[in-house]
Amino acid sequence: MRTGPGPLVAALLWLCCAVSQAQILIGQTVGVTGAVAATVKESNTGAMLYLDAVNARGGIAGEKIELITLDDQFDTKLAAANAQKLIEERHVVALFMSRGTPHTEGLVPILERHGVPLIGPSTGAMTLHQPVRRHIFNVRATYQREAERAVAHLASMGMTRIGIIHVDDSFGADGLAGTQKGLAVAKLQAVAVAKFDRSKPDFSAVAPQMVKSEAQAILIIGSGTAVVDGIRAVKAAGSGAQFVTLSNNASAGFVKLLGEHGRGVIVSQVLPQSFAYAIVKEATQLARSRDIADLSPAMLEGFASAKVLVEALRRAGPKPSAEKIQIALEGLRKFDIGGLEVSYSSTDHTGLDFADLSIISADGKFRR
Repeated sequence: MRTGPGPLVAALLWLCCAVSQAQILIGQTVGVTGAVAATVKESNTGAMLYLDAVNARGGIAGEKIELITLDDQFDTKLAAANAQKLIEERHVVALFMSRGTPHTEGLVPILERHGVPLIGPSTGAMTLHQPVRRHIFNVRATYQREAERAVAHLASMGMTRIGIIHVDDSFGADGLAGTQKGLAVAKLQAVAVAKFDRSKPDFSAVAPQMVKSEAQAILIIGSGTAVVDGIRAVKAAGSGAQFVTLSNNASAGFVKLLGEHGRGVIVSQVLPQSFAYAIVKEATQLARSRDIADLSPAMLEGFASAKVLVEALRRAGPKPSAEKIQIALEGLRKFDIGGLEVSYSSTDHTGLDFADLSIISADGKFRR
């Protein structure tokens, strides 16, 4: 009497199991909900444009790439817990595109303990560049580079009265340092500096301080809804200053949240927007094939990070492990992602240094 499956059924079960296991598991902890949800949605859309295209062509050595995303609600403790779960329980071979400076800093001990690389964190914190974090591979430029570029632009326009509003955490401190470097180069000093709480933003005291300072321009360093609330509050208090914010807010979702207050806001960028760059053409074509009419800067950042991830997996060879991926990344030299080159070594995990500025137009688009 037969008690097990027949040969054909057994073969089908084996094949099905083999197919399901033929995946390269990549983990991500990010604020799918919370203050940065709008930008996260766009950056993940950009990443999946490229990952889906690679998978459609057969993946890496016949293995499909699966991105396992856990929502950390933009909470630092939950981000760390998610990372640990992804590595220890889901057995991912790499982490990908975390978001938030203190959130990513909190992952460092976990990465070091398990020897797992993190590719393309969506933060430009200098602390993730210098000193080199062995398991963190940045793709985008630093916030300090962005802030210096923004101040230089304002100074070139003849603006000498510049105010700063920053979130009271490591991200805010990093952006503040870059802004002050830019001011020093321009031989200027901030006319007012104010900070706000990340978990409970309150601009009731900040707004009148900025108005009183008669700032011609205000660099506001924060994330998503907090920056939107800050701009609205300062404008409502009577300021007519030029507002500037960093690339972590370079998304169509951020513009939508700003609404009528968006026009004229300057947003720094860490990737080009011109079709003169092959990466912009490639990403735009893939976006349109998915009925996505406009490629936002956040989508492009996700797309660029995904290209670096895939190249690392290719170089790691079949059945890539965390160790193989680490070695592959540190051996990456002048990898052309489409008009821009990414290089790493054991002493440099910076990736790109591109920084530019855009302005939100009347139709809600980022214009150079």
